[in-house]
Amino acid sequence: MQIAFAIGLLGVYIGWRGIIAKMTGFYDMAGAFKYLLFGIVSGMVFAVASDEMILQFAVIEAKLNIIYAFIVCLIIGASESALVMFLLGRPKVVSLRASTPYGWTLGLGMGAMFTSVLIVRLFDPVLPGSDFSGFDIIAIVIALSLAVIACLGNALISTYQGVGVLTSTRLKTFYVSAFSRGVLILGCIFILWQPLIIIFFSTLIFYYWPTAQKEWLPLGMTPAASQAFRRTIRQDGKIRLAANNRVRGERVESIEDITVIDDEE
Repeated sequence: MQIAFAIGLLGVYIGWRGIIAKMTGFYDMAGAFKYLLFGIVSGMVFAVASDEMILQFAVIEAKLNIIYAFIVCLIIGASESALVMFLLGRPKVVSLRASTPYGWTLGLGMGAMFTSVLIVRLFDPVLPGSDFSGFDIIAIVIALSLAVIACLGNALISTYQGVGVLTSTRLKTFYVSAFSRGVLILGCIFILWQPLIIIFFSTLIFYYWPTAQKEWLPLGMTPAASQAFRRTIRQDGKIRLAANNRVRGERVESIEDITVIDDEE
């Protein structure tokens, strides 16, 4: 169980380093971390609900009642989306234009807890009907993939809801996010039996990742901060190029080396 939760939290690290860490100084990092904790606490509640109402009842006991499982997934997804919309739509958050970065970290926390519960089930060697359960190399690879998919998938959906808050399209983003979460929950559960589903979700995440970086998250910046961020990104390539092409001097090990170099000059 400790390894399962460690792998689940690894998805948080990847999602944080992938986007938020690059924007340090342009967002309220303390607030983003607080919403990460909100996501971890609330995510555990929804993860337990998914485990009790879907994984155990619909899949293990009822021998895969797909209709019931999908309906329950939609209900849990709608509940998650309602909570996210409430947290990201608070007046203080909206006034700071922090709905998108807070949504990203909130989704990371929720995805980490959901992943951790699934990985605990995956590491169970007696998971009915699964040829990939147990604690071995294949199961660990599947667990790592689940961590990335669940964390980044939830982060993208929550960030999209943050966009809806800032652009006054809350109702539309709520319905889309509720359905997307339902599909994500059901798909991640099915990965325990059919790991090839990872390809489908990886493609979606790869497709929406640039949109989140270039369009969704920058909405959370003030105009001045957004301009400074774009300028920093443009200058980053120039700085790296200059650093790689600079003329390197001779390495100095001691004061005697400095004296010898001065004499030679």
